[in-house]
Parts: sequence; structure tokens; C-alpha cells
Amino acid sequence: MSEYSWRTIAPYFYPPKEYEYSFHGYRSPLQFYDGTLVKDRTDWRKRREEIRSRWMEMLGEWPPILDQQEFKIIDKEKREDFTQYRVRFYWTPNEQTEGYLLIPDKKGQKPAVISVFYEPETAVGIGGKPYRDFAYQLVKKGFVTLSLGTSETTKNKTYSIYYPNRESAIIQPLSALAYAAANALEALTKVEDVDAERIGIVGHSYGGKWAMFASCLYDKFACAAWVDPGIVLDETKGSGVNYWEPWYLGYYQPPWKQTWSKTGENGRGVYPKLKKEEYDLHELHALMAPRPFLVSGGSSDQVERWIPLNHTVAVNKLLGYTHRVAMTNRPEHSPNAESNKVLYAFFEWFLAPNE
Repeated sequence: MSEYSWRTIAPYFYPPKEYEYSFHGYRSPLQFYDGTLVKDRTDWRKRREEIRSRWMEMLGEWPPILDQQEFKIIDKEKREDFTQYRVRFYWTPNEQTEGYLLIPDKKGQKPAVISVFYEPETAVGIGGKPYRDFAYQLVKKGFVTLSLGTSETTKNKTYSIYYPNRESAIIQPLSALAYAAANALEALTKVEDVDAERIGIVGHSYGGKWAMFASCLYDKFACAAWVDPGIVLDETKGSGVNYWEPWYLGYYQPPWKQTWSKTGENGRGVYPKLKKEEYDLHELHALMAPRPFLVSGGSSDQVERWIPLNHTVAVNKLLGYTHRVAMTNRPEHSPNAESNKVLYAFFEWFLAPNE
């Protein structure tokens, strides 16, 4: 399996020739904010801390991680060669959520993947759109999977997580989603036979943004796959890469007006500061190094996204790593059989190479 997995993903670690040495338009993560260059690993550790601290300051500091809780099982159902549990836990200090924990029948230590989306049903194969059943497909391959979603706020079209509440959130909502995923990871480590060192995260679109922020800001995620989230700020994609919305990085106190806008010209929250001061999300990608990630790119993330990704490739090179940043591309926003084949092989290679 591991040789097949590697052959499947290997071609996608290389940009096309025309993008091989392109870095333009993005401030180098290998340069401190005062302009000093990062020369070695010791410098990078300091620079990494500088990036993370700056972004946490801009997005809002997280409350302490809830690392002592376990899932409460609500009910269980045997499905094929795995058991599906409905579980409840605190993903913020004042808010519980329910999701699905899928455990394969096989014995022994297992890697795990968290799947995030608008609701938790789609990823476990309950009534969702095709090719988004990541949790179901991965449990069939021997992974423990946890499917989460913001069902309540999706129903009322506010979409995200607001801490401590929507009227007076103190964290930009996309970072609150990342914090919730970090708490989910901690609860998942308490599940019997889950290998705490081998937990990844995946999500599509809204879930892709969520998975990206979670894995970049919480380094216990061993690897990640971001499915067409729009990996950098980009106002040329209409509402596909809409970080200016109040449920992402444009939070302000409700009532909200002019949501689902095509550009960020009326963006509030931290979004205008990011644009004005030339911050971009490639700085967060760099926090992944040397942890591997896959961009499963579609209409929001076309081949030119290698330009920002090259910056993280350069960080990995400084640290002595190759084959840590991969991207597939397709014309459509939706994932398909071919893009998912690479995605599942990616998780098999990095989380279950000997299984």
C-alpha cells in the first residue's frame, strides 16, 4: 500500500516549470518583520514564533486548550466494517457540539483524521453531495475518523463559531473554528487505540478554510488536506475566496449587512488590516513546516497558487525537508474521484505508511 500511495502522490510535489522559482507578490516568511533574514533553523524557530504571535494577536488570542475532556457517547450504530458513534464534547469553553466518531473493526494503534464542513453528516456519507464523504472513505481504509460541522449556525446562515457569543466575539470566527478543531483533536487522542502523533485534518471549501487555519495554528495536527479553500486572499474569485465575510476574518458586531459580497471593499474585522499591511495566508502555511500538507485545488486554487506555496517549500528546504507541499488541480470547485484518490493516498503515505 505504501508504495502505491507514494506513486499516486509523488508527481504533485513539483510545480510546473513556469512556476518553479516564482515567489512574487508575497512577503517572504524567511524574513523577520523588521527585514532581518532567517539564516538557519534557530532563526526559523524565532521567526515561526514571531509569525504565530503576530497572527494570534491580530485574530484574537485563544482561551486555554481543553485538553482533559473525553467524548460523551450519545448513541452507536454498526455500519459495514466499522462502528459509528454520535459523540458530544466541548469545542469551546461554553459550547458543546455533536459529531460522528467512526472506528474501524481492525485491532491495534490507528491513525486518525478529523473532517470539518457545514454539518457532520456529509463526511460520513449521510445524504451529502458526492466526493465529500471523507470520514466514511478513510474509515474504510483503516483510519479512525471524526466528522464535525457547524450545523446550528449553518441553519441560521451565520455559519461559524463565535466566542464567547455572536454579539461580542473576541476572536475572528475562522480562528475560533481552528480553536474548536484543536479541542476536537485533544478529545480524539483519548479514544482507545488512536495514535496521538498521527492525526490529520481535511475539509472542502468552508471546511477547507477551517482545516487550513486549524492545522496551521495548532501544530499537533500531523498533516492536512485543504480542498479548494482559497489558500490566499484573492478578490478575483467572487464569493469563492470570501475571507472578508463576518463569519471568517471580517467579524463585526451584528446586525450584518451586505454579506456574500463579491469583493472585500466593505470588509471589516481584521480583513482590511491584512490587505493594507500586506499580510497574506502564505505566512500561516509556513507554520506547517515541516509537517506535510496537500492543496486539493479547484476553481478557487488554480496552478498559480504554486507562487505562495513556493514560500513554504523554501522554509522546508531550509529545515532540510522535501516533499512536504503538494497540490492537485482541477477546473471545478467540487472534488472528484481523481482528486480524492490523491487525497486518500496522501493520508495513507503520511499517517499510515506501514499499514
